[in-house]
Amino acid sequence: MTKWSVDQSHSTIGFEVKHMMVSKVKGHFNSYTADVEAADLTDLTTASIQFGINVTSISTNNEDRDNHLKSPDFFSTDEYPEILFNSTNISKAGDDYKVTGDLTIKGITNTVTFDVEFGGKGVNPWGVEVYGFEAETKINREDFGLTWNAALETGGVLVGKDIKIKVELELNPAA
Repeated sequence: MTKWSVDQSHSTIGFEVKHMMVSKVKGHFNSYTADVEAADLTDLTTASIQFGINVTSISTNNEDRDNHLKSPDFFSTDEYPEILFNSTNISKAGDDYKVTGDLTIKGITNTVTFDVEFGGKGVNPWGVEVYGFEAETKINREDFGLTWNAALETGGVLVGKDIKIKVELELNPAA
């Protein structure tokens, strides 16, 4: 098994959620760790994948909203500073993959499956192998204890339940 590093300057862990039932708020996490091991990244079924996301690094381009997300109304980052993902099964789905694993948010663990697309393999100008992947899933935030909301005067709620998580990764052999 080979260890792989995530090139964070060319990778993103992001999310989006409905706002006021009419638009979307997008955000990302600036700080995370990853442990990826695989016999061959062109066959992701040989991989083991773990992520640790520093929740205090959340960014939605609005400091007040970011602080609210860090509060006990949402992530309670003082008590639960990290989101964890640990793959439990990886299967081929046509040209793509299904990566299933345990996702832990706010101390609550649920099984989720990411749809993963292999973006390709290349060699950078310094002779280092580079592999690209895009992964996406949707979760119900309430399944992870993220239940805060506000009713709108016009009907509906301020924050949608469904969160789309999108991960874009560039991997290099670990040094």
